[in-house]
Amino acid sequence: MTSAHFHAVIWIDHREARVFHFNPHEAEKLVLHADHANRHVHHHRSLGSGHEPEDQHFFRAAMEAIADAGVVLIVGPGQTKHGLDTFIAHHNPALKAKIAAVENADHPTDPQIVAHARQYFKAEDRTTPQTK
Repeated sequence: MTSAHFHAVIWIDHREARVFHFNPHEAEKLVLHADHANRHVHHHRSLGSGHEPEDQHFFRAAMEAIADAGVVLIVGPGQTKHGLDTFIAHHNPALKAKIAAVENADHPTDPQIVAHARQYFKAEDRTTPQTK
């Protein structure tokens, strides 16, 4: 996503990612879908968690969707948000430095996601210069 907006928020779960590049007055939205969003694996007699490994293509697409932001907030339910954060740390350390926080967020509406991110960055913007 090529955007002139400094801020981005990504809401992510194992099925989809909703990416918003925004400023105080407008927001651009991009939706990404996981390759295997409907497959759930839960084994009762196997080693490990029983969950499928993260979708690397999905994480790469999500990472690329926020790569041009000046600062990013990652939100979502479950552990996928942390998986994305770890993936970014390994594959794009410069972008990892732009991640302001990783927070829990159940299943908010798109306007709620953007409103939360605007509120989050409102205080931070007072002390952080907006340069890419």
